[in-house]
Amino acid sequence: MKIERLSSDKIRIFLTFDDLSERGIQKEDMWKELPKVHELFTEMMDQAYNELGFDATGPLAVEVFALPAQGMVVIVTRGKYDYQHYSHLGEDELPEEVYEMEVTLEQSDTIVYAFGDFEVLIEAAHVLGGHITEEGRLYHYRDKWILFIDPDNVDSGKLPSLIAVLAEFGEAASYTEAVLEEYGKVVMPEKAIATIREHFKRQD
Repeated sequence: MKIERLSSDKIRIFLTFDDLSERGIQKEDMWKELPKVHELFTEMMDQAYNELGFDATGPLAVEVFALPAQGMVVIVTRGKYDYQHYSHLGEDELPEEVYEMEVTLEQSDTIVYAFGDFEVLIEAAHVLGGHITEEGRLYHYRDKWILFIDPDNVDSGKLPSLIAVLAEFGEAASYTEAVLEEYGKVVMPEKAIATIREHFKRQD
């Protein structure tokens, strides 16, 4: 489980399928009212508080993005605590922990990885190219290089190898194609892996 802060009121949590299976949770369980899912959420919020000081009391908007062959990205946005909502209660009766979760789930059919260093992306491209895939579209967004791959363009038998290499060199990201097209800059519109391998050499 990996947690990062996106803003003062927003965090992103990356859960691998191992994180889920260790807790006996299936991917489709994430939007069900199950005790083990609540336990996982409480564990995530405790870790977010311990690592980032993120206080999860009050209303929360929770977005769950299911990523193919990778795991899940959970975006948690903290809303404003509405004391009027509890105006009929005395101050001592206010609930200590109020998880007013509004959960939305999106299934992503694309593979998106972010690289902070272009040299690392070059290394990844040389490992991938030739025997795994030459595909991909490259964007520059928020000072990172974002590699966007449609799994339909990759041999399904090679997807695990693709994910393993990308996870080793980059970080799974939850950016959608629409966000990247609108706010990012397209650097290589197609065959990004092949293009990088052709024009950039690996560092020894």
